[in-house]
Amino acid sequence: MQSESSKDITDYYKHLSLFWTDIIHLMSSKPQALTSVGPMRAFATNSKKISMELIEINEDLMEFNKHLTEYYKQLSDAWGVAQKKVNLKAPEIPQGIEQIDALKEIWIDIFDNDFTELFDSEKFGNNYGKLVSKELELTKHWNNITNVILQSANLPSKEEIDEVYKEIHSLKKRVGKLELELKKKEMKKNSK
Repeated sequence: MQSESSKDITDYYKHLSLFWTDIIHLMSSKPQALTSVGPMRAFATNSKKISMELIEINEDLMEFNKHLTEYYKQLSDAWGVAQKKVNLKAPEIPQGIEQIDALKEIWIDIFDNDFTELFDSEKFGNNYGKLVSKELELTKHWNNITNVILQSANLPSKEEIDEVYKEIHSLKKRVGKLELELKKKEMKKNSK
């Protein structure tokens, strides 16, 4: 019941946000309606794209947080169970100088087994996969927003800059090879 109510509220704010971004988008498409110029005009024109990405980020962030909470709950539960097992074994350890080392060995063995069991479980794997997937989706949304802002400011995107870096790296390798060949030719010429 609670989740339906929060879903209705989320949908309400999503539609409200889209309404206002549509209004801004309509205004920015009319030169006489919006007095901004240059990058701010381009930014206003692209504001709907940014708003859509922010809405999707919020939805993905809620899912990410749900899976992150489950992740830490699974770790905490495994820790609690393992610690209880250690506590049950502790009184069985003979008293003496070696008690601390023996307790440490028991602690390591139990925690190693319990956490290995947790990490091998299907439930943990499914949740962790969803957690990583949502994290990648959040990164994608931030990259999209960054590209819209860079485009609005008439700046190159990350992909364009990466392409330039690749080309520079390729050119440096070619120049290095050419210099090496030139040195070899000079050495042959000097040795004659």
